[in-house]
Amino acid sequence: MTATSMAEESPKRQGIGSLEIGLHILDYISNAARPPTLKELSGALDLSPSRAHKYLVSLLREGYINQVNQTQYTLGNSSLTLGISALRRINPIQLSYEAVDQLNEDTDKTVSVTVWNGNGPLVIKWLDSSQPISVNVRLGAELSALNSAAGRIYLASLPEKRRRELIDQHYRSTRTLPKYRGEDIPREKLAAHLEMIRAQGYCAFFSDYLPEINVLSMPVHDLNGNIVTVITLLGLDRDTDISEGSELFNQVRQCAIKVTRQICGQPTSRTVSEGSSPNSLR
Repeated sequence: MTATSMAEESPKRQGIGSLEIGLHILDYISNAARPPTLKELSGALDLSPSRAHKYLVSLLREGYINQVNQTQYTLGNSSLTLGISALRRINPIQLSYEAVDQLNEDTDKTVSVTVWNGNGPLVIKWLDSSQPISVNVRLGAELSALNSAAGRIYLASLPEKRRRELIDQHYRSTRTLPKYRGEDIPREKLAAHLEMIRAQGYCAFFSDYLPEINVLSMPVHDLNGNIVTVITLLGLDRDTDISEGSELFNQVRQCAIKVTRQICGQPTSRTVSEGSSPNSLR
């Protein structure tokens, strides 16, 4: 829909059409691969060059855009200030809470949100399904860094020194090896396993630790690519297909990507392709 048609359609509530057109111009400039020209702007937004120019003059005057190379337009300091102010007000934890509320409602599966407490994932939100599964995990529980799906996601992203300390501590304290798809993971193969998790952007357990229970975890990132929370879904293996490409897998992925985009100030309405991962969209 063009800027003109959006401004001229009958809204449910009265607005200011000229303001909306100005905001559409800012949106177009912010999403453009390179600073657009007046001709490109007027053509894309169905505005006459003279009309588009008037909006550009006002946006230039207020510092929301700058002119480069005398013919192109890019965002200015006022837009930067506005964006930074909005980012400061974002609460990643609350956004994650709201997202898993919806995920729980949409899937009727047990879901959780964890944060890293320095040694392992801490469960800060837990929502049961309508048919709760029998697990010894609840709100406030600290999970293992190696024996939980969320823990492995955090572990894979830690600085090498801290990651090595936690791994060495685990292998010294127990003879029980970590598992993946029913197979033990010896110390010398763990680095490759964690790299796979980091590259894929998720960790899945298929009855590895909890009998007949599948677990899928995906990270939420901030602007710097750091993990702020991990979203996890659990369910009985007989009715919880979390294999890559399954409906539940894609729902968890969409949930994590949506929160990441909200935190990073990116549009959340874009369709995510089947091959996309949260890492590629942060």
